[in-house]
Amino acid sequence: MITSEPILRVLCVDDNRDAADTLGVLLELYGYLSRVCYDGASALEAAEEFRPDAVILDLSMPGMPGDELGRRLRATDWGRSLPLVALTALSGDEARERTAAAGFDLHLVKPVNPDRLANVLADIVILRGDV
Repeated sequence: MITSEPILRVLCVDDNRDAADTLGVLLELYGYLSRVCYDGASALEAAEEFRPDAVILDLSMPGMPGDELGRRLRATDWGRSLPLVALTALSGDEARERTAAAGFDLHLVKPVNPDRLANVLADIVILRGDV
């Protein structure tokens, strides 16, 4: 699905720079506009300016963990209904409970199948009514 204009703005947050950069490139190959951040503090700043349509973030980050970042995004006027997707190596019930408690919409486990990620983002586009 390659388009000339991005139909979705996605903020990617992961302290693993290679993982974050790879995800950003993959999203752009799908035709989305991506912004990549490597920590929670810079992601909060970027989100305020970038105003993403969705956020994909890791849970285990130094400084501000992903669940805290999710809570802070949800606390903004524009972030209340923002789709939040956890993309993390944490797969247990405790991690899923953390993401649910922080208001995440979905919990994906690394490594994620690219087709699964594409389907998740396509669903977000459909829910937004952009198709």
